[in-house]
Amino acid sequence: MNPETIVVIGAGLAAATLVRELRARGYDGVLRVIGDESALPYERPPLSKGFLQGADEVADFTVNTAAWYAENHVDLRLDTRAISIDRKHQHVVLADGTTIDYDALVLATGARSRLGGSEPMAGHDLPGVHLLRTLKDAQALKEQITDGTQVAVIGSGWIGMEVAASSRALGARVTVYSPDDLPLAKVFGERFGHHLLELHQRHGVDVRTGTRVQGIELVDRHLQVVSDAGSSRAEVVLLAIGAVPNVELAETAGLEVDRGVIVDASLRSSDSKILVIGDAAQAFNTRLRRQLQVEHWDNAIRQGKLAAATLLGADESYDWLPYFFTDQFDLGMEYVGDAKATDETVVRGTENEFVIFWLRERRITAAANVNIWDVNDTLRALVGREIDPARLADDSITLEEL
Repeated sequence: MNPETIVVIGAGLAAATLVRELRARGYDGVLRVIGDESALPYERPPLSKGFLQGADEVADFTVNTAAWYAENHVDLRLDTRAISIDRKHQHVVLADGTTIDYDALVLATGARSRLGGSEPMAGHDLPGVHLLRTLKDAQALKEQITDGTQVAVIGSGWIGMEVAASSRALGARVTVYSPDDLPLAKVFGERFGHHLLELHQRHGVDVRTGTRVQGIELVDRHLQVVSDAGSSRAEVVLLAIGAVPNVELAETAGLEVDRGVIVDASLRSSDSKILVIGDAAQAFNTRLRRQLQVEHWDNAIRQGKLAAATLLGADESYDWLPYFFTDQFDLGMEYVGDAKATDETVVRGTENEFVIFWLRERRITAAANVNIWDVNDTLRALVGREIDPARLADDSITLEEL
């Protein structure tokens, strides 16, 4: 492929990894990156953890320095919004009316916070109600959470539970409104859901399970969360009910779109000159033999590298398993695989240091190490194998022996 001019829309981790990999592989053509945030491309996981708690500075999770972009002749345009793609003439139209020509275009448009179902949640735009997707979001949230602040978290996914843990570490009083009986059990099953719930309860988080929130109100200059369990006062509210991939540019350009933009195993869209990477990509995974839309740090890095390979004509494909990690209180977890909540689970280890295996018809679909380190590569190699559950549970047999 080796195009003369590559334009990237989106300036997150996937985009920053892509341009770094292109230069590392010797690409010397024109590189332009268009991003609508003002900050240099950065990693998002610290926003709900280290940065929120004050342990990480922005420089710690910025992918490349400003000097790197200058030295490597990458035209990085921040605070700039792309509004349309003209596929016929191969150019991108910017909000100021100017156009940028491309030989190859990469969409790394990411995702945005979900505001509700078919309608935004009532009160989502009130002062003191926050989303957490960008550095600007995290800075605003961080400014309001101090010792004793009453924080309400609506949603019990990864972002919600991580912010709950970080807020408690800062001394805040925290209530989590979970629509499910157990946090994350729909994804990871009841065993892990129970563990996560008990972890937060031990650290003083009021987790209200099976509770649906109808909206947020301002009463006597104070926020109130209105739920089917009654109304509760809060000073800070985080709306953490999921994310929506940013596919509008692709959709209006006529690309094939489902939840994400449909791309093949090399990350090419229905227009071979346009690739899609990161949260907005619904890519064909050759190992799992189906389209996957994955919104995790590891995937952004790997797809950035794969897109660089594709652009330079290398024969590589999306063949890795989903991976993610979380840190909450004294829990550190890494997960690899593609399990369903209905899969059988097998646990080996102690109450606080253990490995969970998910199995379907005795075949491992995923594995997670909790407070046990340097084993994730071994677990990755076990996924897909058929192993006796009794052997998996027997920690006298090492993971390598399995």
